[in-house]
Amino acid sequence: MSDPGHGQQNPQQRKGHAMRYGFIGLGNLGGHLATSLLRAGFGLVVHDRNPATAEKLIQAGAVWADSVGTLSQQCDAVLTCLPSPQVSQAVLSQILDTAQPGLTWIEMSTVGREEIVRLAAEAAAKGVSTMELPVTGGVHLAAQGKITMLAGGKRELFDRHLPALQAMGDQIFYMGPLGNAAVIKVITNMLAFIHLVADGEALMLAKRGGIDLAQAWQAIKASSGNSFVHETEGQLILNGSYNVGFTMDLALKDLGFAMNFGHSFNVPLQLAQLTNEIFLKGKETYGGAAQSTQIVKLLEDTVGQDLRAEGFPARLE
Repeated sequence: MSDPGHGQQNPQQRKGHAMRYGFIGLGNLGGHLATSLLRAGFGLVVHDRNPATAEKLIQAGAVWADSVGTLSQQCDAVLTCLPSPQVSQAVLSQILDTAQPGLTWIEMSTVGREEIVRLAAEAAAKGVSTMELPVTGGVHLAAQGKITMLAGGKRELFDRHLPALQAMGDQIFYMGPLGNAAVIKVITNMLAFIHLVADGEALMLAKRGGIDLAQAWQAIKASSGNSFVHETEGQLILNGSYNVGFTMDLALKDLGFAMNFGHSFNVPLQLAQLTNEIFLKGKETYGGAAQSTQIVKLLEDTVGQDLRAEGFPARLE
């Protein structure tokens, strides 16, 4: 690869765009992140177990790889955005089967601290470096290229791949050694789920108190009780779609990580424990594939009143 300081390079190469990335996992989140890389001018090779998810990317200039192994052979770095640690383990094994020494694996999935450290050790044995890069903020921010990114690993890797991170995200935080980003990602998700349950209770109090819900939403948004969840998922509750692009199963996975950290770090997590129990009830009632925001419907069904107001979107843009 060319020296970034060479005067004959074009502007894209000077910003790191000569780097070629592979992207595995083109679901609700991954598809948008991959699109941002392509839009920024990076060479991109893609793979997903469902080839249909890659159609728009291929039309826009991405290269399709028939397998994880063939993808890893064509790239300087491979990003994975996958639904569970078990899937991450399986995909990494396929990457390492064909990876050349010097490849970087960038794991964007939410996994535990011990898990990412263990997987990174497996990768290092094959000459592959690892950076963790969980993201937070929601699918709508990923679509805008403005999602928040939490990076962990060697600083040199972070600096090397920063142009790609800047193509996908807005606020980018280097959290330090490998495993730190896994912890802070779980913390942010834990807070989001607690806020979600609390927001539903707050809106129901307003409803039962005879307050116009649209006006209540605005008042809370401008108050000390505001939260990112209220500003975003609160709108989906009031619309009734609940369509946040994140499932009950995924919420419970992340809450499980939070509870494990609580035990490991000797921190009692009473609110997180209660929230976990509420989400277990939500899964039991609506199924693991239901939208996580639908957790508020438990309260709506219990009280026998819906939280609806005019002028709120079915999806966040």
